[in-house]
Amino acid sequence: MRFPIRSSFVLLAALLLAPVAQAQGKLDTPTVHQVDSSRSSLTLEVQAGASGAPIGFRVWWMRLADYNANGGWPSDTSPLVFRAQFLGTPTWNVSTGTYRLGPNDAVRIELGDLFDETGLYANNIGELGDQQPYVVKVQALGTATDLASDPTTDLQATTKPAAQNCTFTLGYWKTHPDAWPVSSLTLGTVTYTKTQLLSILNQQAQGNGLVSLAHQVIAAKLSIANGADPTPIAAALAAADALIGSLVVPPVGSGSLDPNDTDPTSHTLDSYNNGNLGVSHCGATPAKAATWGSLKASYR
Repeated sequence: MRFPIRSSFVLLAALLLAPVAQAQGKLDTPTVHQVDSSRSSLTLEVQAGASGAPIGFRVWWMRLADYNANGGWPSDTSPLVFRAQFLGTPTWNVSTGTYRLGPNDAVRIELGDLFDETGLYANNIGELGDQQPYVVKVQALGTATDLASDPTTDLQATTKPAAQNCTFTLGYWKTHPDAWPVSSLTLGTVTYTKTQLLSILNQQAQGNGLVSLAHQVIAAKLSIANGADPTPIAAALAAADALIGSLVVPPVGSGSLDPNDTDPTSHTLDSYNNGNLGVSHCGATPAKAATWGSLKASYR
């Protein structure tokens, strides 16, 4: 088929003037890590990649139990998946002035505490469950010129247990470091990290009253930080800290005390830690009469 010369020029001009389709780039994947947690929330830091997150980012989260039962992430429409788009200005949990991140910029968000927050859209602004593991992923939102980033690798993060007015022994705290409500404690006038405190709990006293006293002080202070009533041992803890003073507890240091000077206070604290001094032990369960059927079942 032949085109008239005029029509050919018009067609050629149209082709030359037509906008050239540009392949869209893709934003760099951000990173996310846990900063803190409470009984009902997770504080996370989101950091943009080299290309930033210029119009904000998207966060998905779900309970780890649901994630495992489903074999991974279900579709976005699943009621198991919570999601939010952070694209404006926070006014409640403020670490920077905006969720729109420049290259390598970072901002903190608090899942479970979004009710009063601004600059976001979410399908769940309620609290998280206490002592509940969650899975989280983040994606930089796409723009007019760049596609959304790939999601981050899955982050697992756990909220803290609800505060409990009960005590645990030093054996529990020594073997359950993930349940610690704090990451440092002060014994006497010296502050120790969690790693140092665990090393002290694993140090045998071998006649050193400072070590045996420190064991009971650590257990008591962890239970108090977890919600136990400190009233019954307020005086004993003050006495213990006075005895310890500036001594550094082995194996972190080489301090020592005579057991004759520390044992009365250590035994008072031990009684408290075992639930025998006005505050019950967290592991205690109410006694109930056993039936013959239950006794038979226990011997099968």
